[in-house]
Amino acid sequence: MGTSTDRQAGSGGAWTPLKHATASYTRGLATGSPNTPAFARRVLARHVPVLGGPGAAASARAGTTGVQRLGALLAGVGGEGLESTLDSLGLSALVGRTRFDILDEMITFVAGDGDDLDSQAARDAVCDVLEEVFGDADTWADLTSTADAAVTRETLAALLESFLAHYIYNRVPVIAERLTRISDPHAVRRADDEMRQIIQTMVSLRLPDDPFTVDWSGTQGRQIADDALRATYEAIQGLDGEQQ
Repeated sequence: MGTSTDRQAGSGGAWTPLKHATASYTRGLATGSPNTPAFARRVLARHVPVLGGPGAAASARAGTTGVQRLGALLAGVGGEGLESTLDSLGLSALVGRTRFDILDEMITFVAGDGDDLDSQAARDAVCDVLEEVFGDADTWADLTSTADAAVTRETLAALLESFLAHYIYNRVPVIAERLTRISDPHAVRRADDEMRQIIQTMVSLRLPDDPFTVDWSGTQGRQIADDALRATYEAIQGLDGEQQ
């Protein structure tokens, strides 16, 4: 599950109810229980206290910065085109290059070097989003035309929400190690899809009518990112109330 294989499980405190919920979920997957969606919601709800409860959003530094930088990148591409955007973001050396060079530098620009778990979660998330934007395009000409078509005022919010959903998913701890105990690969894939979908429905960004005009690098962009993360973690933690 995301980058969770890199996380070491703790003990006691908030870890105990999370481990219990995860054990129920993996047992349900292994036995084909019809209650696995409910178990999945409980797991997601109980991982939030492990990340700090109300502070889960505050600790999501790479997510906040990632929304701002990805917002600046995508809004630029949709408004001014890829070349002008790379110039304005200090990435002019990438103009004319091919897919591997451009996407690798873009990922680092948005999410950093991946030198900690938070940054790794953001890197994996932005990689997924850039795959959505650029598809199979490889040459500079194809990358430019594909991005221009993919990023519009109507799609920008969805792309940023996709980034946040992937990022939040990647921060969920301990589940991956337990899923390895399930021998059915289809059950593991179903769990992966189930978790992602639940989180995706929780994420919502409030953007102005013209998101291309947002000052993504300033206070406005920071507020959008902070509000979205806080609301999402509150909504996810609230899922546990459905299981009482």
